[in-house]
This record gives sequence, C-alpha cells and structure tokens, in this order.
Amino acid sequence: MVTFTACRSEPELVRPARPTPQETKALSDLDDQLSLRFYESIVGFFRGPPGESVRPGKVAKGIKAAVAGALVYYYPMAGRLQKIPGGNKLEVDCTGEGVMFVEAAADVRLEDLGQPLVPPYPCVEEFLADAGDTRDVVGKPLLFLQVTQLKCGGFVIGLHMCHCIADGFGILQFIKSIADFACGELIPTTLPVWKRDIFIARMPPSISHVYLAYKPFLRGLDCTDDDVMLSTPPESMEVQYLFFGPKEMEILRSHVPEHLSKTTTTFELLTAVMWRCRTIALGYEASQKVRLMFTLNTRGRSIKGESAVPRGYYGNAHFSPLVEVIVDELATKPLAHIVELMHKVKLETTKDCMKSMVDLMALWRERSPFGMDRTYEVSDTKWVGGNALQFGKAEFVAVGTPHAGDFTSKLISYHTKCKNKDGEDSTVVSILLPKLVMEKFTKEMAIWLKK
Repeated sequence: MVTFTACRSEPELVRPARPTPQETKALSDLDDQLSLRFYESIVGFFRGPPGESVRPGKVAKGIKAAVAGALVYYYPMAGRLQKIPGGNKLEVDCTGEGVMFVEAAADVRLEDLGQPLVPPYPCVEEFLADAGDTRDVVGKPLLFLQVTQLKCGGFVIGLHMCHCIADGFGILQFIKSIADFACGELIPTTLPVWKRDIFIARMPPSISHVYLAYKPFLRGLDCTDDDVMLSTPPESMEVQYLFFGPKEMEILRSHVPEHLSKTTTTFELLTAVMWRCRTIALGYEASQKVRLMFTLNTRGRSIKGESAVPRGYYGNAHFSPLVEVIVDELATKPLAHIVELMHKVKLETTKDCMKSMVDLMALWRERSPFGMDRTYEVSDTKWVGGNALQFGKAEFVAVGTPHAGDFTSKLISYHTKCKNKDGEDSTVVSILLPKLVMEKFTKEMAIWLKK
C-alpha cells in the first residue's frame, strides 16, 4: 500500500463572505444528545477534468471561497457551541468566527490510492486536518476542512464536522452548497432550514411510546460494563472491511424465504447476518441479552400524511430503533426471524414514538449516557455520493467514513456504496473487533457466504 505525507498550509479561519446575524440558536434535543458530542469524519475523492492541467492551489482556493459563500446561508456553522448556565444543555453562539480550513498537497496520484478506490484508504489521516480532542466540542470551530490536491489533478476533501450541528444528510447538504458556489451559483440549490424546535422535548415529558427495548435502561437494568467490546483498549482492536457484490448478496438472500427476500433491503440482510456472526464470535453467554441499534432517517418519511422534517433541514433527524434478543435466540433462530424483528421496530416508529424518544433524549442529557453493553450499532451511508457531490467538471470517485478521528464512533459499522474489481455496484461494511475475536468472526461469515 502506498505511503506519503501531505504538505499542509497553516490552518486558517474562513468566515462568511458577508455579515451574518449575531444571535444564539437553540439545538434540538436530538442534536444535543451526549452521544453526539463529537466530530464525525468524512473523506471524499475526486478526479480532475480529463486533459486539463490544474495549477497548484487552484482547487483549494476555489473551494475556500465557496465555503465563505455557503457560510452566509449556514451561518450557525461559523459560530461556536456554548453551555447554557444551570444545566448540561448546549446552544450555538452565532459569532461568525468561521470554520477551520487547511490547504494541502500530496505527491501521489488518485490511482495510487487503489483501483477500485475502496476502504481502507491509505494514509487517510493525511487528508484530514487536526481537530484536537474530537470529544471536546465547546468553544471550537464546528468544522475542520482540508482540501488536498493530488499530482494527477484530482483532489480530496476531508472534514471533521461537529455532529451536534448536522447529521450525515445535513453534512452532505452543506457540502453540496459549497459545490454550488464553487460552480458559480449565487445561492444554494437547497436553502437551509434551522427549525430545531421540531425535535424539542415536551413539558412534562412522556415516554409511554418509547421503543420497548429502551425501557430497561430507564431502570438501570442490564448494564454490567462487562462487554469485551467496551473494555478492550484501541490498540488491541482491529478494523476490517467486508465487500458484498451481486454474487455475495445472491448467496445471502438464499438464506431467507423468497417472499421476504424480495422485501428485505441489502442493509437489513447484511446487518442481520453480521450481527449474528459478531455475537457468536464475541462469545457472549447464551442467556445474555444483546442489542442491535440502527439509524432510521426521518427525512422523506410520511407519518399520517405529514412529512416529519421540512426540506432543507440539516440538523439531526435520525432515530435509533433497538432490537433486543437473548444470544441463544439470535444464534439459533432462522435469519428471517431477525430480519422480521428489524421490520417490526421500523413500523413501531410512529409519530408518538418519535416524540417519546425526543423526551427520552432530553431526560438522558441530565444523567450519564445509557450503557452500550453488548450493543451492535449500524449506520447506512450508501446514499452518500453520486450527483450530490459533483464539483464542476471534477468526477466524484468515492466517499466514506474513515477509520480515523473519533475512536468511539468507529465502534459503529458503516455501510458504504462502492464498485468491486469487476466494476459492479457493491456494499462495503466496516467492522471493529478485538484482534483475537476477528478471526472467529471471519470464519462465521465464511459459512454464510458458501454456495
């Protein structure tokens, strides 16, 4: 694998191109979850226009100016988080101080990074600016962005974004607005909407419709802190990326009844298989409870004829359904049973359920975070990319959540879209496990992928 060191400029603050309102903005109770107080990391790779030579620094200067233009509309991102006195709640102080920007160059070509370009990306830390402690979000820039020009004319955009301000869809919307300005647009294609009050807890709160699997946490039950996933130090952990093309998905679909195979998504099927193999490999006791937590985006989701969130909303708008079973049930029941449990909790995500979950998030903010014992967390990010990440004539190649930056968030398995060596649309899934467990997990997965 190729190795290199990026040559970076000194970090500088990029402010909005025009004066913006000086005010404070309230976060929603989804934004202000303790578990989201960190910087999410993303890298995107672009191929330069064929036949065009690109002057050193030209791409970075153009994107830097586009960032300043986008911040006029997304001006809260140019502010800083601050604590509200008398509690543990945060708000945004719209100071207009700006976001951190780094211009860089790397003596490497896009094709040197891999063909096809898939995780793990070589030397990925070289494409990311230094955000310091990624769990310290108060009083710091909310975005650290680095643009690295490659010697082939391509470039890489790497960023650390504070998760309290935007979820994955919100980050993509902001990046798309930067691309709009870089391409000469005068306003963003999608105008941003703040409106964080749509996910504010009720007073008094009511958790009567919360997902059933969350209720034991409210009573402090079943949190023993004896999970090897939480006690193993980072240096004893290993990350692997599993690739699933059409051939692999056909084999896995043969393990569920035909009627269910047609309605089950790739994400659901892969998640069910990997949860089972991971649990067996970790060696939990047969009678212990294990949990699957997956993200469910509410954008475009109609509940009783109403859209859950308005177009342009860039705050956190995802909920985390939780499936809970005992180890023996997960290891011995048919795969279809697990898939159907996932379908069930999705259907339980009603309007009342979402309101109860918001109330629960607000209650938890004033307590310690609930335990993640024996919990497998999964996020589907296959929607990232495509036309949404076009920068002028540059060709979008790949994007992903790298194994870099905040370590705790890497306990999550991310599903990413990619091309396999035959050029077929595929899914790559990250998995982080103790090194001694990874070999067992690999063997369990191999059983499912046999014809």
